[in-house]
Amino acid sequence: MLRNLPSVPPDFVGRGAELAHLAKALHEHRVVTLTGAGGVGKSRLALHAADQHLGSGGGGVAWADLWPLQDDRLLVATVADAVDFSDHTTNMAMDSLADWLAGKDVLLVLDSCEHLVGPCRRMVARLVLSCPRLTVLATSREPLGVPGEHVVAVDPLPPSTDAVEMFCRRAAAAGTPVSAPADMVTVARLCQRLEGMPLAVELIAGQLTQRTVAEVDLELGLRLDIAADTVLAGPPRHRAVRTTIGWSHELCTPAERLLWARMSVFRDGVDADTARTVCAGGPLAAEDVDRALEGLMRKSVLTRLGDTHRMLDTVREYGTMWLEHLGESAELARRHADHFLTMARASHDNWLGDRQAHWYARLDAAHTDLCAALDHLLDARPDTALDLIGLLGFPWSCCGHLREASAYLEDALALSDASGPERTRALWALGVNRALRGEHEAARQLAEFCQRRADLADDVDGSLHATYLLGLAHLLQGRPMTARHHVDGALRGAGGTAFTSAGHLLCHLVRVFALTAEGLLDDARREAEELRSGCVRRGEWWTRSYADYQLALISLFADRAEDASAHALSMLDGKRRIGDSFGLALGLDLLASALAAQGAAERAVAAFGAGETYWSAVGHPQRGTPELGPVRERYEHTARSLLGDDGYEEALLRSALSDPEAVLRHLLDGSGRGA
Repeated sequence: MLRNLPSVPPDFVGRGAELAHLAKALHEHRVVTLTGAGGVGKSRLALHAADQHLGSGGGGVAWADLWPLQDDRLLVATVADAVDFSDHTTNMAMDSLADWLAGKDVLLVLDSCEHLVGPCRRMVARLVLSCPRLTVLATSREPLGVPGEHVVAVDPLPPSTDAVEMFCRRAAAAGTPVSAPADMVTVARLCQRLEGMPLAVELIAGQLTQRTVAEVDLELGLRLDIAADTVLAGPPRHRAVRTTIGWSHELCTPAERLLWARMSVFRDGVDADTARTVCAGGPLAAEDVDRALEGLMRKSVLTRLGDTHRMLDTVREYGTMWLEHLGESAELARRHADHFLTMARASHDNWLGDRQAHWYARLDAAHTDLCAALDHLLDARPDTALDLIGLLGFPWSCCGHLREASAYLEDALALSDASGPERTRALWALGVNRALRGEHEAARQLAEFCQRRADLADDVDGSLHATYLLGLAHLLQGRPMTARHHVDGALRGAGGTAFTSAGHLLCHLVRVFALTAEGLLDDARREAEELRSGCVRRGEWWTRSYADYQLALISLFADRAEDASAHALSMLDGKRRIGDSFGLALGLDLLASALAAQGAAERAVAAFGAGETYWSAVGHPQRGTPELGPVRERYEHTARSLLGDDGYEEALLRSALSDPEAVLRHLLDGSGRGA
């Protein structure tokens, strides 16, 4: 069952009637939209409703944050990520997403649709039509306009009860509890004047670290009175939020105000090091950033989860306005892009080292901001955009962002005039992308083109990378001898050992795959073991996992099922560390076969079922290299024979209805070993 929700804050106040209404509405309607002003609490209400839905056994839940999207370019890809769909197909993205969700019982939450109402309307209408068990819960400042949409207007908290409780909780959490009777009367008056708007209440409660309740009431009251006497667009509660945000901004120190504006450049949460790198400069020294971060958190401008600092989108909008007013928007966008380019370069440079898994995790966590950097660079510096996406193309293609990688690679190659090694790297990454989508001939042509460019530039490692891609295309097309011929020639010409460079390592891996496919199992085992040992010594996971894949396959060919199971489990552990969905699908097929060979039919079917889910999630047309197909079919037949047709189908259904990640964890914790 799909479970993809942000962390649910434990201190939710009120909203009992709204949650009950939403539970009923989600049962009766396919599309439910929460509408209301910014800061009224739509997202938090949707989060708790989704959590309640999940807890009640109402099916899977997926949460898609849409506020970081500047336009609809990545809308479908963002939703695909939310529902764990890593699309490797060549179909239209919307068609593939609809096919993936067609039979699934899922509540899809689309948070912050107001800037993408039209695209969201079209997407939701298509998904609801194609996916009969899908329910959509959206938050937006206006309805989507989808036929059959049930609109729920989210009101502020009752000022005299729930709003007061929220104020007191936030104040206590900030270390300034409110308990004196006179102060409680003042708090009630403040909440009344704030119309019970949750964001306004939280921001004002954050000011008690520097002011008494009476001082807050006096100073804010004057501003609210002025706002009420001024002709402004929108109802009073809009004015309350704007006035409160503005007053909170005034009460910040100069360093905090500047950091507020500069932090608005981020589309997602960031750690303090990233904030210092991008936001320090001029009057904001690096050593001042930490104090300013703490101040903004005390004032509820920022929230922190672990090491990550995050800004609500309504507060971010205010920061973006001030950043533009300060004339720093272009400069901060440049700094932001340069920082994430530096991150991508570090990841690329350390791919062969013991921090490979660390860098894969960093890239995954920064995905939204990497997209933001690419969006900026495509407009401002397309040559640099080409450099960045060339660095990201391989890890993104391997780890679930195939569509985004393809789109950005194509755009950067079209917009950039660069003709050096950055272009060759981007073309190579596009070739890997094409190979993983089953476009083997296109991958082969790109490999040959990259080979010619590398030879002209006398780029040995570039030539090895091109040969790896060429070998991969031949392997996927069932031509292992041709693949080995190419990589052997390249390795002889390059000299060095398997770990001389990433290109060497990739070509050696193709050689192992080819030897296995040719039936030269002793040579394949020996070279795979050497490759794996070197990877273990260096702490490298991507190649190590595929060496384990080959060792598992070779062990199955040799009827050594326990060895095959051990290598398949090791492969799955590695692929999970770096988030490689394609590799997880391969590994589950191998593990299932090994378990069936040991007579562990129930566990084998559980692995087969989880593998089916992962394969459908990547939509891969081939399911690995050709030699895996007969192995999978043989041991599926073995498991069916052990359980009988009815028992096999029942076990497969149980696995299909289970969370594939939970099945994977169960298999990896040791309970999946043996008969």
